[in-house]
Amino acid sequence: MNQSIAHLGPPGTYAEQAALFYLNWLEKNKGIEANLCPYPSIAQSLQAVVQGNAQLAVVPVENSIEGSVTMTLDSLWQLETLRIQLALVMPIAHALISAASSLDNIRTVYSHPQALAQCQRWLEKFLPNVQLIPTNSTTEPLQHLEQDKTAAVISSSRAAQLYNLPILARGINDYPENCTRFLVVSQTEVDTAYRIPSATSSHTSLAFSMPANTPGSLVKPLQIFAELNINLSRIQSRPTKRSLGEYLFFLDLEADSTEPKMQSALAELSTHTEVLKFFGSYNVLPAKAL
Repeated sequence: MNQSIAHLGPPGTYAEQAALFYLNWLEKNKGIEANLCPYPSIAQSLQAVVQGNAQLAVVPVENSIEGSVTMTLDSLWQLETLRIQLALVMPIAHALISAASSLDNIRTVYSHPQALAQCQRWLEKFLPNVQLIPTNSTTEPLQHLEQDKTAAVISSSRAAQLYNLPILARGINDYPENCTRFLVVSQTEVDTAYRIPSATSSHTSLAFSMPANTPGSLVKPLQIFAELNINLSRIQSRPTKRSLGEYLFFLDLEADSTEPKMQSALAELSTHTEVLKFFGSYNVLPAKAL
């Protein structure tokens, strides 16, 4: 039976590119056939896994320019059963796609908020007076672009080919080493069918909430990892959405959760946190843009 991989659509998004890379990797390395299922949002892609409509989802979690993708973090916290099987790191190169004859004719630029932010300096330099309009994905507005000669979309060169649209400028992201980390997520705690064959995992992701208004409450969890010499590669706070000033903390650690020191850290961490959620231990795979 084919596996279904949910991702942010419509076709041509960077999430689809990452999902397609993973689909090919699964078939080549595991002999598993899969098909891609686009969804209108990141949250719906993850909900499809929880509801059993897809076995996997490939979702962006962090960009090297703009940082964390908050919708992914919030969804991981809210959807209790999801587990990370693998991370994919893919280079991102943005293009300005438009049917306009020149940059001078462009009045509006559409794209996902992350893409707009990743090209902010370029836009300020070459299109300082245009209106920037955020959309659900980098490809959603491409479907109506041909009719509007004053509009442009920031998306990928591959998307321009798929929709048969001209490119006015390439490589417009502000930093050439722009890359995004995607997560491969399923409902299974550990399923070796979806993972890199390895005795250990290189990273562990988790999140926790703290008792409200307790001085120094964040210091204690961080000291646990420091004292056990476990490297913390990322920490991100998100509001609990319960009360102003209350936060959740998302952590990425460079260790396998099955290691004795990580087991010790997790046991101690549970005594200092209000709610502790474990998202999985996994490896990181470099992905090629298509």
